[in-house]
Amino acid sequence: MPLFDLFWAMLWFFIWIAWIWLLVSVLFDIFRSEDLGGWGKALWAIFVVLVPFLGVFVYLIARGGDMHRRSMEAAKAQDAAARDYVRSVAGAGSAADELDKLARLRDQGTIDEAEFQQMKAKVLQS
Repeated sequence: MPLFDLFWAMLWFFIWIAWIWLLVSVLFDIFRSEDLGGWGKALWAIFVVLVPFLGVFVYLIARGGDMHRRSMEAAKAQDAAARDYVRSVAGAGSAADELDKLARLRDQGTIDEAEFQQMKAKVLQS
């Protein structure tokens, strides 16, 4: 029976971790919510902290859909910011942009005509 006790203890441990995660998620959502005023946020936070089980379940029933919407908006904003950052760092543009850069380098004297033609051929092949 000790193996069964180990599994039982692990199950309760994971349930406890899930409960902590849910409680923290609800608290973060309360303060992330733009449609609640300061008093509304304070009352929800007090309710969730003083009566955690009932507070979290009532919050999920009353505002669960909005909680999901705010999470999706935050994820989309984070994804857009990451994509913009990658684009700005990569600097990859179209073939026309690359040819324009090469022409400017040639005009500035940084590269000569032979190098320009060689790099132009590479850009046009890809």
